[in-house]
Order: sequence, then C-alpha cells, then structure tokens
Amino acid sequence: MRILKVSAYRVMAWKNGGGKTAEIAVSPDGASMADFDWRLSMADVAGDGPFSAFPGIDRTLTVIEGAGMELSGDRLPATMLEPGVPFAFSGDEPVFARLTAGPIRDFNVMSRRGRVRHQVEAVRLQDRLEIRCDNDTTALVPLMPCRADEVRLQPFDTLILGRDEACALTADVATTVLQIRIDLN
Repeated sequence: MRILKVSAYRVMAWKNGGGKTAEIAVSPDGASMADFDWRLSMADVAGDGPFSAFPGIDRTLTVIEGAGMELSGDRLPATMLEPGVPFAFSGDEPVFARLTAGPIRDFNVMSRRGRVRHQVEAVRLQDRLEIRCDNDTTALVPLMPCRADEVRLQPFDTLILGRDEACALTADVATTVLQIRIDLN
C-alpha cells in the first residue's frame, strides 16, 4: 500500500500548454507523456478551451470541485459533466471544454488502449468501507478527509493498492471516494 500526498504531486504544463496539471502517479515509474501505460492526474480548469489530444488513450474525467463543465467534439455530442460523476471518452478526438459556472478541478485517469484498461467509480463512504484489490492496481482518492486503516488522508490524497492488498477506509462524515481499477491486458 502506497499513500501519495497532494503536496508531493508533480505539477507540470498541460500537453497543449493551456494550463497546469498535477501528476499523481504514472506507470511505468518515470514514463513520459508519450510512453506511459496509465496515468492519474488532477487539473484546475479556470476557463473554456480545448483538451489535449491523446491518440490511443482511453480517458475518464471526474469533476471533483466546482459546478461542472460541458465537453464536446466532432464525434462527442455536448455532454454535461456533473460533479462526482466519472465520464469516459477517447483521447483520440479533440475535445472542447466549456465551464458551466466558474472554475473546476478535475481528476483524470488515462490508460493506453490495448495495453491497459481502467474503470472509475464514485463510491460512497458512510462510516467504514473495506477495499481489497482483486485486480492489478486499485487507486482510492477521497474527496473529503478520511482514514485508510489508521493513516489520515486529506482530500485528493491517493492510496494505491497492489493485487491482494486491502485496507479499511473510515470517515466521520460521509464522503465520496473515487475508486480506480487498473488492469493490464
């Protein structure tokens, strides 16, 4: 089990130069934007604009702060992204984002099609939630403070479990936890 703290995320420019992203984890370790198998990141989006294109990449985006945004593209009809609801789409196509009511923060999962597949689910944490990784990698991202076993997690810290690892998440106040399941093909 690895715990990655928000303060240690690597901040870098977006691929298209339109903003900044905080890279949380990438596999294999040290991989670049051109050769990663999977990548977890978080970005603050302050205005409308194009997304970076990522040919051969499957993406899932979740608005984790703010009111939401609308995505659209040539083959993607206008789709409203509501806070806390994961949305999967192809990185092949250029996509345009329009903010609906001010800046947002999003959580982004990307995986290289044909090598890796991922699934993102928003899970409700009431009091206690037992998580066992029965796949290659599971990442857990709480949207409010909670504990993983006895370790305190702040909002947007990331807990990464390998196959057959387990932990108990507990919270004093109900919250949402993003559960990202990553499997090699």
